[in-house]
Amino acid sequence: MAEGFAKKFFPQEVKIASAGLTAKGLNPLAVQVMAEKGIDISHNQSKQIDPNFLNSSDLVVTLCGDARDNCPLTPPTVKRIHWPLLDPAQAQGSKQEKLQVFREVSDEIEKQVKVLADNLKTVN
Repeated sequence: MAEGFAKKFFPQEVKIASAGLTAKGLNPLAVQVMAEKGIDISHNQSKQIDPNFLNSSDLVVTLCGDARDNCPLTPPTVKRIHWPLLDPAQAQGSKQEKLQVFREVSDEIEKQVKVLADNLKTVN
């Protein structure tokens, strides 16, 4: 979801990539929630962190405690930001309850990515 929002709010020349500690597959609830916002992530793929790409990045954003705590080390030149969000894939309950968690997390990611994009525009 973060990749989808980043591609929406950041200039096209900014290289955006997302990955996790493991590749778990694209969650259909994430696809549904993003489609509700007019963003198609159905062709995205779940990817595992690539240490080479990570080390050549300018900025890394982790979205949950597990990612923050277990993300491979990056050189000091790579800025790291952490957004302590729930992992919606871990939500329990009915499909509707899980979908609600995905919507809430999606809304928060959208806000955070927009603020980040706006802040980077003012720096440049």
